[in-house]
Amino acid sequence: MPVYMDVHRNLTAQPEDIAMAHSMDLQVQSKYNVRYTRYWFNKESGCVYCLVEAPSIMEAIRVHKEAHGLVADQLIEVTMDQVEAFMGAQKPTYSGTDPTDDGFRVVMFTDIAGSTTLTCQLGDQRFHDVLKTHDALIREALNGHSGTEIKHTGDGILASFASVCRGVECAVAIQRAFDGRKPGTAVQPIKVRVGLSAGEPVADHKDLFGTVVNLAARVCAFAQPGQILASNVIRELCLGKPFVFSEVGEAELKGFAQSLRLHEVRWSDS
Repeated sequence: MPVYMDVHRNLTAQPEDIAMAHSMDLQVQSKYNVRYTRYWFNKESGCVYCLVEAPSIMEAIRVHKEAHGLVADQLIEVTMDQVEAFMGAQKPTYSGTDPTDDGFRVVMFTDIAGSTTLTCQLGDQRFHDVLKTHDALIREALNGHSGTEIKHTGDGILASFASVCRGVECAVAIQRAFDGRKPGTAVQPIKVRVGLSAGEPVADHKDLFGTVVNLAARVCAFAQPGQILASNVIRELCLGKPFVFSEVGEAELKGFAQSLRLHEVRWSDS
């Protein structure tokens, strides 16, 4: 999908005003298959630069118009190399965060249950078709919930979110999408595991590392086919939100010295 940078000049605004406008973009963007990924705000010059993935310039403009009415003075198609060269060391604010972004992320792993067995049963080509179906459903859910695909893991996907609610909503949407596939002789049943954790991972070269990422991977591996499991911090940050959790209890996860409390997101009830 094309990448554009729009430029807003001579704004009299505070960082919280720009953060609010960006948040409003995120609420609207899925209607137009658009994704505003980050922005830069220079308070002294009154300039805001927004980076956006969109099918065309017009869709990107429509999001701004509907969300808050602040249409850019200029909008041009760019490459990521051009963005890095132009913005240099200026620190961006990423989607879903405020201008004091501390690197907090929700980390999600998905995994096709029994992928090795499926490969043996179906053969390489038919399993590849199953994998393509899996990827399409996962990516559709990510696009609809402002998720960022970090990388493909072979039989799953690592993704991140700036919002806890959007991460859990995406996990629920994923399980409902797989559950809603119509049965038939030509449809291979697919069950996926989903694991969620949250914290401040280390970001490097468009990848994520660290304990938070390791925990999400272990939580995913501990889950049953068709299940969403979440670390305790996810449950606590969702207090007051319309999700249904059930406590799984303490689990001993490989690589972690202490047992950790896990919760199931009951996606059929959420």
